[in-house]
Amino acid sequence: MKRNIGLWLVLTFLTVSAGTVTAQDNAGYAMAPPKVLVLQREFIKPGVAGAPHQKTESAFVQAMTAAKWPTHYLGMDSMSGPSRAIFLVGYDSFAAWEKDNLATQKNATLSAALDRAAVADGQLLTSYDAGVLAYREDMSLRPNVNVAQARYFEVMRFKVRQGHDKEWEDLVKMYMKGYGKATSDQHWATYQSVYGMDNGGVYLVFNAMKSLAEVDSGMGDSKKFEAQLGADGVKKLAELTAACVEDVQTNLFMFNPKLSYISDDWAKTDPAFWKPKVAAPAAKPAPKPEAKPAQ
Repeated sequence: MKRNIGLWLVLTFLTVSAGTVTAQDNAGYAMAPPKVLVLQREFIKPGVAGAPHQKTESAFVQAMTAAKWPTHYLGMDSMSGPSRAIFLVGYDSFAAWEKDNLATQKNATLSAALDRAAVADGQLLTSYDAGVLAYREDMSLRPNVNVAQARYFEVMRFKVRQGHDKEWEDLVKMYMKGYGKATSDQHWATYQSVYGMDNGGVYLVFNAMKSLAEVDSGMGDSKKFEAQLGADGVKKLAELTAACVEDVQTNLFMFNPKLSYISDDWAKTDPAFWKPKVAAPAAKPAPKPEAKPAQ
């Protein structure tokens, strides 16, 4: 992965460490979404998405660890759609993102290590792109969750029709109000794309999940949501959707510790998952002495 090293589009995303992608709540590790989210996608050649890609990605993690770099990132593997890895890097502001880029450029040892890793990693990719997203708190529902203990991100991508922002805002408010009253389990963080090829009316909605069982329970919550709206509300919802949503896609991503560079505090929430101990190789048995030839 082309980490943030200054010229991130040349060398260079749902978010996430206690010090960068999220802020840690001392009361219970609830995490507030970062204001700025850099999202990087690597589209991987068939057959190399497992161990081969994890091996090349480990070089980035090793370089960042050796430098004791303060900026962390979360790596995820796609479970739907094209074979790809997603990387999320969060910042408090665009100024903080710039500061991180400049600091990386000035660190010759780290930059050189990242360059070498990028060359090896690039051999496994079919393409790569990156985008920058801005957090929309006004479109998020109960967004402060313990992402460190989650295992999946369900990501919904909405493309809003040009000139229909008002209908989109009304639609989001209906979802927030309806789900806010119907259930206490639903939560999401909404981001608006501001830089990259994939922007202009594009919104990404991140839903962190500990288990895919939450997908099952979410279906029941949908019925509660519709009941909360009533027949007139459901009709209004459909009308707004048809008026403002040009396209919507939903994909599922699984967190991968081997693709992630996370903080020690975050790892402590579940060390068995984030920092599993590697078993030492079994000792080879001593060779048997050769039998002496008969006299």
